[in-house]
Amino acid sequence: MKQQRILVVPKNTDTDQIITAEFMKFDPSTPEGRANLGARAFCGLPDGFGEVINPESGTSHFQVVLGGANFGCGSSREHAPVAMGVAGLKVVLAPSFARIFFRNCIASGEVLPLVAPKLDIAKYTTGEVIELDFDRRQATVEGVKEVISFQPIGDLEQIVQAGGLFPFARSVGRLASA
Repeated sequence: MKQQRILVVPKNTDTDQIITAEFMKFDPSTPEGRANLGARAFCGLPDGFGEVINPESGTSHFQVVLGGANFGCGSSREHAPVAMGVAGLKVVLAPSFARIFFRNCIASGEVLPLVAPKLDIAKYTTGEVIELDFDRRQATVEGVKEVISFQPIGDLEQIVQAGGLFPFARSVGRLASA
């Protein structure tokens, strides 16, 4: 995968930091709702994180998130991975994920969650450049000598690449085309 810029967030980054409750009114099944969600991705991060979303384009300055343990904890809101994906954040590497967030990433097809058990986010800074090698299951951040290894997710990657659970089921003949 080509080089991408990273957003580094702490452990226990919850779904309310990804998309706050006030924006749950936006319907992710409509183009307008999706655009509104994407333009607000990570709006609940504490002060000091800087600008995540370009206000002119409504998309993120970053493509990959390096998160701490228990990424996506909190509520079961499906809007969180949708907001991230629409904003252009397509991959999250973290030592662990909240189970429901992980499942929502796969089901929505918006974000590929990669478990990197030994990831130490303290070694990285937002804005650095990362290169992902899916064949080797590793990532390298420019200027950092350590390689980040991530676990394979098997067929789940195909579901995300297909655009989510329902498009995948249609593509393999398990669900009638719409």
